[in-house]
Amino acid sequence: MIRVVLVALSLRWRVAVAFGLASLLVTGLLGFAIWNLASSYMLAQREQSATRQAAVNARLVGESLRSGSDGLAELLTGLAGDPDTTIALSRSDGWITVGRQVDPASLPRDLIALAEEGVAARQRFVADGVPVLAVALPVGATAATYVELFPLLELDHTFHFLSGVLIAGAATSTLLGLGLGYWAAVRALRPLVELTGAAARVARGDLQARLPEQSDPDLAPLAATFNRTAGALEQRVRRDARFASDVSHELRSPLTTMVNAVEILQRRRNDLPSAARQAVELLSADVGRFQRMVIDLLEISRADQDADDQALEAVDVADLVRNVAASRPEHPPTEIHDQPALVLADRRRLDRVVTNLLDNGEWHGGGVVRLAVLRRSGHVRLEVDDGGPGVPVELREQVFERFDRGQRAGDRGDGSGSGLGLALVAQHIDRHGGAVWVEERPGGGARFVVELPELYE
Repeated sequence: MIRVVLVALSLRWRVAVAFGLASLLVTGLLGFAIWNLASSYMLAQREQSATRQAAVNARLVGESLRSGSDGLAELLTGLAGDPDTTIALSRSDGWITVGRQVDPASLPRDLIALAEEGVAARQRFVADGVPVLAVALPVGATAATYVELFPLLELDHTFHFLSGVLIAGAATSTLLGLGLGYWAAVRALRPLVELTGAAARVARGDLQARLPEQSDPDLAPLAATFNRTAGALEQRVRRDARFASDVSHELRSPLTTMVNAVEILQRRRNDLPSAARQAVELLSADVGRFQRMVIDLLEISRADQDADDQALEAVDVADLVRNVAASRPEHPPTEIHDQPALVLADRRRLDRVVTNLLDNGEWHGGGVVRLAVLRRSGHVRLEVDDGGPGVPVELREQVFERFDRGQRAGDRGDGSGSGLGLALVAQHIDRHGGAVWVEERPGGGARFVVELPELYE
């Protein structure tokens, strides 16, 4: 059970608990040793002093019995002194008890038997709710037995106080151990926290994230290795982005020529034979798809190279969506409130996000059936619903990857797309600190959702 609890804790808390348990073990053992030594010593001292005092008192009583003095009762009363002390004298005619009254029948029989046999004995027990030390001694040759009960209340209080102090010390030491362990864990894990933060920044696209230089000989190689790896990754990503950008730019001129040539052929398609017309239709579809792919590649490569150079401004998402929807040949149904829905964003890139989502719904989702801008929990939410078959659960993350076309991967029709539109959406939204996902639309179809942090003016 303890192992399961420790596994559920974080590393720093496991270290803290280990320090606390070690501190508890050390202070517990030390406290137990102190308790045994102190209690044994004080009890031994009390027993020795009580035995000596009882022996002196027994000799006085014996002398009084041998002399036949009539002042035995006064002598016993004087010897009792403390009202909590009990003195009992057993003679042939019965018991004489002075001080705190205790029934002689409640005295330990073994103790009395030893004293009657001429052996001095002592024993601790509880008499009428009071802890006492009983010392029983034979009284010379008078066939009498002297018993004196010494109260141990003060010693008992001292033991309770000592045990309380030791327990409080162990508890305090455990808490200090927990605190020291947590502090030590935080200090020891600080480089790991920095490494985790830097790795998370790299994963979010910040390729300039680096670890600070370390003077510790154990940490310096880790920081240097991470920084070299991050630097190599940054160079490779930027090199790939430049390559895609250069290729895309080089393709624009021949692509423009191809588009113009296809447009001329399209205008004269009625003059062409049937087989030629079909070839022109196929060429037109592929050239259109090629053109969209080149444009998307240019956009992605520019986003990769200019990730930290965004022209951010306050953008009303509702107004932007209205403008994009109004520019579409088929105006999709909108659900947009009059209140501004402001976000801090790059207007051009956000415009591209909305356009790509609408294109995706028209080409792959059977048309956009609803376009909504909502405000929820400090976020501006854009919802694009389509009337298509929906996106299977296993493909809902994959559709945002580059060159992924989902179930239409083998389709070469006009609306098959390049597989870059949703990837560009995910990239732009991530740059703005937002989130995008796809879910099932109530009633069937897919719902693409974009959430961006709302800007409060």
